Amino acid sequence: MTEDARFEDGRGAPVNIGAYDEDALQVISALCQDAVFPISEMSWGAKLRRFALLLNRFRWEDTKLGPERVQSILLIDHVMGISSLGIDRTDRDLILSLLTMEFDRGEDGTGVLTLTLAGDGALRLRVEALEVGLRDVTKPYAAVSGQAPDHGE
Repeated sequence: MTEDARFEDGRGAPVNIGAYDEDALQVISALCQDAVFPISEMSWGAKLRRFALLLNRFRWEDTKLGPERVQSILLIDHVMGISSLGIDRTDRDLILSLLTMEFDRGEDGTGVLTLTLAGDGALRLRVEALEVGLRDVTKPYAAVSGQAPDHGE
């Protein structure tokens, strides 16, 4: 019998960080690399101008106890519009994998935040200002595959 990993077994506390510039966004992007999520866990509140993803994030920051994942919420505020490329949004069973996040700054702090997905998919969010938050919301659990993601590098 195997047990899931527990916070008490890990060395680090749950992640709860924010990004308001490109340097901090790189940290969040690295923490979210290889996160997986069902398409049904994407939510955009147009009136609130907030986009949210419930991710199953690989815990790159602490691999000493073996491969672990944790559910995390990725929040992006000040979203004026969203478009997608290479994603069948009608497939409610689709599982997506986040690879990177990049911000292309425009005038006066506006810009485009691109979430690049495995399989040539992408989400493009037009934002009034860069404000991204990442917060772990569950205890870590043993990765189902028992392995870390491998990009063949």
